[in-house]
Formats: sequence, structure tokens, C-alpha cells
Amino acid sequence: MSIVWNTKYGARRVRQNPPTLDEAIAAAAGLTDNLDQQAEVAAALMGVSTQEVLDQMPKPVPVARNASVVQVPTRSGQTRTIVVERKLTRRRPN
Repeated sequence: MSIVWNTKYGARRVRQNPPTLDEAIAAAAGLTDNLDQQAEVAAALMGVSTQEVLDQMPKPVPVARNASVVQVPTRSGQTRTIVVERKLTRRRPN
């Protein structure tokens, strides 16, 4: 799909690509943290079933055992989530 614009410099073509399912999933992830709601939003954006979106959604990555999640308040009053990973030191036997 391309549209032709006539400018003072001549005809210019602009290519328009429809959004992909991955882009719709990324947009839905920015709106809500709930995976089911993300799937519903992405399905509504693309006009496909919710099950098709759930099949394409990435699985959540588990947090490592030696990591903890900390909520830190910012100056504006919002909170930021920070993952703190502790690096285990290697101990040598004597």
C-alpha cells in the first residue's frame, strides 16, 4: 500500500505498513500489567481472537533466586521497580 503525495519537488510515495501482532502486544503491555487484559487489548487492536494473541505472547521470565525486587519512590511521587541481583562470591577452599 502506498500513497502518492504531490509536493513542489515532485511526486512522493509514502509506504504504509499495517501494525503487526508483536507491535500490538507491546502497546498493550504499556497499558496494563495483567496478561489477560493485555491479550484482550491486543486482540481488539488487531481484530483477532484472544487465543491467537495468547499463543504469540512471550512467557514471563522468572526472577533469579539471588535477586529481589524493590519498589523505590521517586521525586514525583511515583514508584520505580528495581531488580537487585546479588552476585555470589566464589570461595576457595584453604
